[in-house]
Amino acid sequence: MFRPTKPKAKILQNLLQSHEIRFGDAFELIIEKYFELKNYELLPNRYKNREGRDLNIDQCIRKNKKIYFIEQKVRDDHDSSKKTGQIDNFEKKIEILIDTYGDKNLEGYFYFIDPDLVKLSKDYGIKLYLCYGKELFDTILEPQIWTDIIKNLTLWKSELPDLPEINFDKDSKHSFEEIKDISPSIFRKLFDNETIYNEILMTIFPEKKTLKLLLQYFKEKSAEQRIYETLYEMLNNKMYKNR
Repeated sequence: MFRPTKPKAKILQNLLQSHEIRFGDAFELIIEKYFELKNYELLPNRYKNREGRDLNIDQCIRKNKKIYFIEQKVRDDHDSSKKTGQIDNFEKKIEILIDTYGDKNLEGYFYFIDPDLVKLSKDYGIKLYLCYGKELFDTILEPQIWTDIIKNLTLWKSELPDLPEINFDKDSKHSFEEIKDISPSIFRKLFDNETIYNEILMTIFPEKKTLKLLLQYFKEKSAEQRIYETLYEMLNNKMYKNR
């Protein structure tokens, strides 16, 4: 009752947010591949700080004895409190890498974010840079690589739909294959919740095609495990209770 959106809009919101996050992850992999092509040595991404906490470095690479580490963000549009947290986290990563590799041949890059790093550079005695877009490639890769990325992104964007498809019954066989091995405990919680079933499952499976395939799958699996008989009964009751 306290959401300004209906279930379909909320599903779209979650999907779009997921796409944004996964795009950032994909961009990290793309840049890593370019470093490999340009004969940079890929160093470990995961490190433990002095308190034993795991921290992940987006890019950590070496070439000609110089070590570069890069913190990547897709865009600089966070509020001030989140930016402060990101800078604090970046400082922790600086400490880890100095402990691991020393401070003589270390350079850090914050890619797409706040210019507060000038002070960090003075305090730690290592070179730190703030980069947006093409600037990273002008510095430690090649300008042509950025041109190549923009060219391919433009092509990719031209093929994207305006909004993601949330009717997963349009390809029910594929949808079924994607979800059939979800843990039975999760299925049980989904089917046991009237609101989730009516507002979420009925939105993404409006024709019940995928659910019918799932129902048949549970029936077949019930001979092996009792939990699938339970799931069959729960889903069957939900699908046909008003018949």
